[in-house]
Order: sequence, then structure tokens, then C-alpha cells
Amino acid sequence: MGMTNEQKPFPQQTSQEEAGIHTDFKNRMTYGEYLKLDQILTAQERLSNHHDEMLFLIIHQVSELWMKLILHETYAAIASIKANDLLSSFKRLARVSKTQSQIIQAWDVLSTLTPTEYMEFREQLGQASGFQSYQYRLIEFALGHKTGAILKIYEKDKELHERLVEAYHAPSLYDVSIQALANAGLAVDQHVIERDFSKPYVANDSVREAWLTVYRHVDRYWNLYQLGEKLVDIEDWLQQWRFRHMKTVERIIGFKVGTGGSSGVNYLKSVLEQRFFPELWDLRTEI
Repeated sequence: MGMTNEQKPFPQQTSQEEAGIHTDFKNRMTYGEYLKLDQILTAQERLSNHHDEMLFLIIHQVSELWMKLILHETYAAIASIKANDLLSSFKRLARVSKTQSQIIQAWDVLSTLTPTEYMEFREQLGQASGFQSYQYRLIEFALGHKTGAILKIYEKDKELHERLVEAYHAPSLYDVSIQALANAGLAVDQHVIERDFSKPYVANDSVREAWLTVYRHVDRYWNLYQLGEKLVDIEDWLQQWRFRHMKTVERIIGFKVGTGGSSGVNYLKSVLEQRFFPELWDLRTEI
């Protein structure tokens, strides 16, 4: 008897183009090798035997990969703005926003986890928590929200701690954007340009007036106007991500204390009040 369709090792070639499909990879790099799938797909080691822990692991691992891309693009955008190459920064920042939309949608998948299911393996997590995500902290630092106390969490890993300290003292995306305003001849207080970048940014009247000028004279400052809107996109998506995070946590554990020791939902609600680019939001009332 001949082989059934299910048994055939390779689909029948139906065109001349398909005749060129490579099948011999003894001495060539494969798709799996390029992506290191042997490492990625074996990284989901459950600490319990509960079926739904796999969902919990994958959602958080995928989110960390998306955050890696966000950092990659944000750092590139910062470098472009520093070099007065605003056009290149727009592509990077647009990609950040699209990536943020993917992370937001991940909460829809995690929300299929019920309270009963999560409690079956929650104790296995110990004190491990998304609160400790160092990439999330790097994103906050890159956007300008600097919290020195958080650095203590990462002292266990000297190399990682040094990376976070460096990011903590570096100018943020908003800092270099303010510098771009000054480079365009708009009046910005010098102490804002020369400030200590490890300190949280405080809204400044000269920066507000500079952005107002940009938004009132769009034709003259088109690139800065575009930059401002790209920043608003990013903060908007970030806050939507935070909101979905908060509601997903509330849906699954209610108002329990987080595994990392935070107040859980109450903490997540409080961070919704944080602002990254205040003048860009305030000017909407004044325009």
C-alpha cells in the first residue's frame, strides 16, 4: 500500500519554484538554530504540576522579549535625537508604540487564568514578582521616571546592578527631546538642560512655552511637533498597559498583597498617576 497524505514526508511539489526548497541542512544553519529554539522552548520549567502555570510562564517570558525590543528601539531613538536626526527617531518610536500594543494584548490571554487556578501554584513563586522586572525598570528610566530606592532589588547581580545605575543617571528620552527644543532655538531654562538626570523630572514653564510654540506653529516646527506626538503615543500606550495590568491582577487575586511584597492592586493604581511628559499633556488644555 502507498503512503497516506499524513504519512508523506514532504508535500508534493506543484510548481517549478517549489523545486528549489532546501531540504538538506547537514551543513547549513536551520531556522531553529538561528532562533536558538532549543533554548527558548525549553525555558518554560514549571515549579508545579498545574496545567495553567505554563500560561503564566509564557505570558511573562514573551512580555520580557517585547520589552527587550522596546528598550532596543528607545535607546536607538535617544541616540538619533541626540544626533539631531529626528526623522530616524520617528521610525524607532513608532515601533515602540506598536510593540506596546502587543504587550497590552497579552493581558487578555493572562486574564483567562481564574483565581482558583492561580492559587494552585502561586506559592511556588515565592517572592518572585513582575515588580522585580529589571527591563521594566530600564524602560521607566529611559522614559524619565527615576526611582533610586528600586535599585536595591538588583544588588544580587553586580553586572545588572551596574547597568541599572548607569541607566538611572543617563538622560531620558524626554531629556534629549527637551534638548532638541533648545537646539531649535526655543528658549529653555539652562538649569533644565544641565539638571541631574537621576532626579525625577519636574514640569517647567520654559519647556511648556517651548512646546506650546511648537504646537501653535506646526509648519515651522513640523519635526518637533511629530516628536511631541510620538512621545504622547508612548506614554498613552504605557498607561494603557499599566491599566490592563492592574485590572488583570484585580481579576485574578483581588486586593491580596503581591508576591513581591507590594500592595498589589493598590500599588498598580497609584502608578497610573505617574506622568512622564507632563507639558505635552498640559498643553492640550491651553491650545
